[in-house]
Amino acid sequence: MRRSIIAIAIVAAFGLGLLLRGGGEAPVAQDGHAEERAVAATIWTCSMHPQIQLPAPGKCPICFMDLIPLEANDDDDLGPRTLVLSEAAASLAEIQTTPVERRRISSRIRLIGEVTVDETRNRAISAWVPGRIDTLFIDFTGTEVAPGEPLVSLYSPTLYAAQAELLNALAAQGELRESPDPLMRRTAAATVASARERLRLWGLTSDQIAALEVRGTARHHLTIVSPLGGVVVHKNAVEGKYVEKGSMLYTVADLSRVWIAMAAYESDLVWLKEGQDVDFRVEALPGRTFSGTVIFIDPVLDPRTRTVLVRLDVDNGEGALKPGMFVHAVVAAETDAAVPPLVIPASAPLITGERAVVYVRLPERDKPTFEGREIVLGPRAGDHYLVVSGLVEGELVVTKGNFKIDSALQIQAKPSMMNPSGGGPAPGHAHGGNAPAAAGSPAGGDAAASGDRVAHAEIPDVPAAFGPELEDVLESYLSLQAALAADDDAAAVRSARSAAAAVAGVDMNLAGAAHAAW
Repeated sequence: MRRSIIAIAIVAAFGLGLLLRGGGEAPVAQDGHAEERAVAATIWTCSMHPQIQLPAPGKCPICFMDLIPLEANDDDDLGPRTLVLSEAAASLAEIQTTPVERRRISSRIRLIGEVTVDETRNRAISAWVPGRIDTLFIDFTGTEVAPGEPLVSLYSPTLYAAQAELLNALAAQGELRESPDPLMRRTAAATVASARERLRLWGLTSDQIAALEVRGTARHHLTIVSPLGGVVVHKNAVEGKYVEKGSMLYTVADLSRVWIAMAAYESDLVWLKEGQDVDFRVEALPGRTFSGTVIFIDPVLDPRTRTVLVRLDVDNGEGALKPGMFVHAVVAAETDAAVPPLVIPASAPLITGERAVVYVRLPERDKPTFEGREIVLGPRAGDHYLVVSGLVEGELVVTKGNFKIDSALQIQAKPSMMNPSGGGPAPGHAHGGNAPAAAGSPAGGDAAASGDRVAHAEIPDVPAAFGPELEDVLESYLSLQAALAADDDAAAVRSARSAAAAVAGVDMNLAGAAHAAW
């Protein structure tokens, strides 16, 4: 029953709104060719429901707030988004403006990352021949090694046979050095070269091969040395372990240069480019600032973090930066366009998420006149926004008081930030609301979409019984409202039945314009 009461109350309130909305006037299409307008009387509206516009003071039929006067302005000829204020009103609203200007601006982008190993300076050291590890010279990770420093001693019968082959080839070459047959001498020399190359391919250095030739005896063990200086970051070698050809023993990283891997959000990418210098700090060395260069921006965004990898190359000759350290970086980026971009203060645009609206003070006007305008913004740079389109250099945009201007336009049912099409009367239906505009008239089509106001004319004559019928609806509605407010169920039921009967008794068969108006 209570749901039925509420439904009847809503219907009655809607009927009341139509009655009060009419107020003795019906909307008609505005003549687009008229050069003069009649002086409009004071209109009373609701600050919460600006579509309610009545000719006399009272309460809003929707929320029951007191209506406020909507004074007629002389700005209708300037467009639906304009607002004219007196000098006193503009001063009271504390409206401030700033000119649109072209200038180069910078943005400080803060990024977080960590120190990583330069992948181009990593070397994996593996066994080139099968054998057994008999001695480890480097037995834990983190050890610094120099180029040529011994790492492991590997016992390898295969390598022993290759050394013996070289020594035999050298002995044969010595015996054939005095041979009169040049073919024999060339064959002996080729055999020696082949044996040397085999040992080189199996991991012996030139110095080790030369030492073997001087020593004249083969050894069962091969000492594997580091090909570069750096730090052992991974160790697989274990004493006594048998390894095959290609088994990885160590990974050595040259940390004289390191990378900084940072995560940049999509909104930061517009300010980042390769070749930029970036300053950063690490928590381990407070007060000290390092510098690096952007060498890589990942072309693919990480779908999990919605960030893009940005990599710096940094000189680490002192070894102060260690892989894994956290980094706090600052990029001082500037616009590099040939022509400085248009910029406005960040306080100027009212941003709804999809649109950006600014209010521009119109020049050469007797009174402060402001026009709302939708613009396209570029990236934000500190306290400014770059403007892509919608403004011209030198125009004055409101930077303080723009919310007050927007609220005033909303109260006047004009296009505003939250209501770009205006807050005018709701579209009519078969029993009330706006009369449809004639085809081709300024009130229809684009004019209606832009939020232009429609003029009002005298409401057509209606049967004498129609007024009392609506009065019965109003009285029943007010009784129902009072009963619901007092939580009097019995009175609410009686009032609801009375209201339903009153609504059912309203004549819905008015003819012509009277039916459309009411």
